[in-house]
Amino acid sequence: MTTMPIDTPPPPPGRDDSRRSDGAWRVFLVFLRLGLTSFGGPVAHLGYFRAEFVERRRWLDDRSYSDLVALCQFLPGPASSQVGMALGLRRAGWPGLLAAWSGFTLPSALVLVLFAYGMAGYRDMAASGWVHGLKIVAVAVVAQAVWGMARSLCPDRTRAGLAMLAALATLAAPSAAGQVATIAACGLLGRWLLDLPAPAPAPAHPLPPCSPRCEPSSTRRSPRLPCAWTGHTDCRFQ
Repeated sequence: MTTMPIDTPPPPPGRDDSRRSDGAWRVFLVFLRLGLTSFGGPVAHLGYFRAEFVERRRWLDDRSYSDLVALCQFLPGPASSQVGMALGLRRAGWPGLLAAWSGFTLPSALVLVLFAYGMAGYRDMAASGWVHGLKIVAVAVVAQAVWGMARSLCPDRTRAGLAMLAALATLAAPSAAGQVATIAACGLLGRWLLDLPAPAPAPAHPLPPCSPRCEPSSTRRSPRLPCAWTGHTDCRFQ
């Protein structure tokens, strides 16, 4: 008698697979590979992140990623490290945040220290051809990420015009006050000019925990607020 394999039913329409939880070790390995292979500053890192987590792994969509980047750009500190830790938090809770930082930011800092010692000993290294080639690759990665986000976030003339207006305004007033004023002005203009569709309703299926280690609701002694990232109420690491 031949047993037919049972096919796994497809996910329901509109399901966001980015809410599936991974272990902190898995998050660490993913970010460690990026931390050992990514070259460039925070802007280049954001391009690598988009290629890895939006296009390849589909942990989140372009709109969610752009919102996260905008928030981290608004905060003080390196945006790429903040985006990486936020992705780790979203994927595996607080252990995922620490794993993302340990895998991506810490190796880069150690390599930077070693590279600085090498530059002190070999002063001609900065003018070598392979360093210049790495800079060109970083520029190409950033340009590809900007172009991909522009196609998905600025599909019409109105939004493309707002993006160009914001770019010109930040170039004309590069101070922190000018950036804040540009964000506020474009937000007001967007609310007045854009008629965006309402967001899709939340899926009816239960959301997974934001960490593999969760406290069952039956053993919880006191009510807790939903997690800010997943809406789950059973996470021990909130």
